[in-house]
Amino acid sequence: MIQVIQAKDLFLKREVEQGTPKQRKVVEQILRDVQSKGDEVLFQLTKKFDGASLDSLRVTADELEQAQKAVDPTFLTHLKEAASRIRRFHEQQKQQSWMITEEDGTVLGQLTRPLERVGVYVPGGRAAYPSTVLMNVIPAQVAGVQEIVMTTPPQPDGTLYAPTLAAAALLGIEKIFKVGGAQAIAALAYGTETIPAVDMIVGPGNLYVALAKRAVYGQVAIDSIAGPSEVVVIADHSASPAYVAADLLAQAEHDPMASAILITPVKQLADQVAYELNQQLEQLSTKEIAGASLKNNGAICLVADLEEAIAVANRLAPEHLEILVEEPWQWIGKVKHAGAVFLGEYSPETIGDYFAGPNHVLPTNGTARFSSALSVERFLKKMSVISYSKEACLRDGHKVINLAKVEGLEAHANSIQVRLGGKEDG
Repeated sequence: MIQVIQAKDLFLKREVEQGTPKQRKVVEQILRDVQSKGDEVLFQLTKKFDGASLDSLRVTADELEQAQKAVDPTFLTHLKEAASRIRRFHEQQKQQSWMITEEDGTVLGQLTRPLERVGVYVPGGRAAYPSTVLMNVIPAQVAGVQEIVMTTPPQPDGTLYAPTLAAAALLGIEKIFKVGGAQAIAALAYGTETIPAVDMIVGPGNLYVALAKRAVYGQVAIDSIAGPSEVVVIADHSASPAYVAADLLAQAEHDPMASAILITPVKQLADQVAYELNQQLEQLSTKEIAGASLKNNGAICLVADLEEAIAVANRLAPEHLEILVEEPWQWIGKVKHAGAVFLGEYSPETIGDYFAGPNHVLPTNGTARFSSALSVERFLKKMSVISYSKEACLRDGHKVINLAKVEGLEAHANSIQVRLGGKEDG
């Protein structure tokens, strides 16, 4: 079921979702239609794709209240605790404006301001995850975003998945709309009669959502184009085969395209994990998805030692990296590329998905080489502040004139020249 291979044979096929020409054409048409016809198209497409005939796109206060009553009270208690932990972690990421004053009176600095309005897309169907609401909304709130607009596809009867709605209610999100797919992204980007245009769109979705986010980038900011989920587990002789197998399957059940890879220098562990995978897979209700993932994108990679294991993991730059070895902290300094790192046998990736506090919106497709988890910073923008003193302008003016003239920008040079009283020497 899962391949046992050598490091030289390990590769992870990664393709940024481009879609087929037909799929891209569908998305482009949806974007144009929503931009030109607004809510009318949203009602039509919601009926076409979700099977829901709606009277209104917006979720009512009564629906929010009913959702909180409908979910299990224990779930709601645990959701609140998770939200508290996530908020506490992201509070550490706050950034402030700053100014410095030089001896000549010049003031330089940076103003940090939150985005004004953010759109959060929350998937429905198989990927209806309340945790997605927490992870996308909380950092925006901590950053100081004043208005958060949420969209999520309805079920055929026109209702929304109660746990997702309960999570939104818990965080105080009031502007929630029953619309999904590329049409939701278009509505958030361009605005309609009912849905306001936003400054940034965050949240995962299917291929059509990803294509739409790519297409509207520039009109609005986006978080990323997420690919299939990934986990790499580095394990040595001290690791429990049952733990390793369970963690690989936890990732594999997300999607048939998800990848779950074990890297180990211990052949006996490799064999034991392969056995455990077969045993545990049979007990899963999601075994069809997880099995396809392991068959197509899973691997057990044998390496010479842990040094090579870390090197291979760095080359893969996975979304999630678990280090299940005897002394995990000994190796953290060697990790260069990963979305999130989980150290020790009691830090499974799953605890990061829901409860630990750090964000689970992470770079995929090897983009951990140059990008990071969703954070408070993504919801902030920064403006430089320059207040030059007369003394400094007279001192540095001739230098600026020289630089401008070399670039052939005469008016630039003149804007300084007039302040120097016609003299080129400062």
